Amino acid sequence: MSVSKWILRNLVMLCLLFAGAAAAVDPMPFRDAAEEARFRALAAELRCVMCQNQSLADSSAPIARDLRREVFELMRDGKSDAEIKAFLVERYTDFVLYKPPLNERTWWLWFAPVLTLLAGAITLVVIVRRRAKAMMASKPESEDAW
Repeated sequence: MSVSKWILRNLVMLCLLFAGAAAAVDPMPFRDAAEEARFRALAAELRCVMCQNQSLADSSAPIARDLRREVFELMRDGKSDAEIKAFLVERYTDFVLYKPPLNERTWWLWFAPVLTLLAGAITLVVIVRRRAKAMMASKPESEDAW
């Protein structure tokens, strides 16, 4: 293969790669930079309900695209960030928020990691004490007499 064909092939591959990335971004007609910054901050605080580990801003799932469009329309309708979050929580529960509020439905989210670490620490202490007792009981008493 000649050098010019190799360069052309690689350029085409590079263009196709960037075309795919550009197609993943759904541009919104923002009025100004402040509106865009507000939208991006809000989308970063919301979780994609399908992907679970990605924010609404980062996800390329179809439902995330729909939710971004809905958030944008709610912003254009004059809704505040709190109203938009309340609307999404009403539809998708507290799961849609990256920082869910502490209430009777979400207490386990906040305290389960601490309780798990505490249970592990207690288990470790119990096991170490049992092994120490077993070692002390199995030691011959005649060692001290020599």
